[in-house]
Amino acid sequence: MNIHILGVPMDLGAGHRGVDMGPSAIRIAGVQERLQALGHAVTDSGDIPIKTPEQQKIRDPKLKYLPEIVRACSILAGKVERILQAGEFPLVLGGDHSIAIGTVAGVANYCRDRKKTLGVVWIDAHGDINTAETSPSGNVHGMPVAASIGLGAPELTSVGGQHRKVDPRNVVLLGIRDLDDGEKKNIRSQKVNIMTMDDIDRTGMPAVIDRTLRLLKHCDVIHVSLDLDAMDPSVCPGVGTPVKGGLNYREAHLLMETIAATGRMVSLEVVEANPVLDVRNQSAEFAVELLQSGFGKKIL
Repeated sequence: MNIHILGVPMDLGAGHRGVDMGPSAIRIAGVQERLQALGHAVTDSGDIPIKTPEQQKIRDPKLKYLPEIVRACSILAGKVERILQAGEFPLVLGGDHSIAIGTVAGVANYCRDRKKTLGVVWIDAHGDINTAETSPSGNVHGMPVAASIGLGAPELTSVGGQHRKVDPRNVVLLGIRDLDDGEKKNIRSQKVNIMTMDDIDRTGMPAVIDRTLRLLKHCDVIHVSLDLDAMDPSVCPGVGTPVKGGLNYREAHLLMETIAATGRMVSLEVVEANPVLDVRNQSAEFAVELLQSGFGKKIL
């Protein structure tokens, strides 16, 4: 596989500083070398330049730093689409989860041109399906699922084009354990599929993975959006918004291994690594291990 790494060092969508250093932390953890060791060709085209919060003003407290987020995500969408057109696999390193608005848009446009159905596996502690009207914080990293299915501010839903990027019925939220009231309403009204930590506790990760893949069996390709806060903080402490009770080490690896085995994953992003809150780059190291599983590493 030809893997193309692209960094998006943005923390404008988050409530805490530090996730802008996530791409560097994952690179320092040896992502390129470890993926090459699996036999892949790996290219790293560096980072999309992002303005810092100190260079800007918040024009709308319900959509903080909206213009720069839209600009960065629009650039990202174009780059992701071109990487796919070149026959390469886009591996996007964030940054906060607002960058997914751009990643999903790029994959969606690639699929749209080829009349392929896109499915999204959203691995996260949070639903990320708020809008400006439902968000308690105004932080855009809580809005990318909504924007991708056509809900929310027109500036966000139109990144990459004036069309819905993915059918909400082709999205699976997995590992969820922290939802706002508005998100619950949006999930129900839009019929978004959801696998909570309660589902994983009750039936086990293998059953949840099987159900996820059955829900997306009609999708030609799959994009995986991996927020490291889906993991339990005991495994992955350095994340933007940690929540207790997440995926354990083996559950996370099994999930990535099984998705990889489908052969339908065409793009992957990993977000919310925060070295400021980490311990000796433990979370970035774990992220690279998960990426290895996602790109075919097996025990035997």
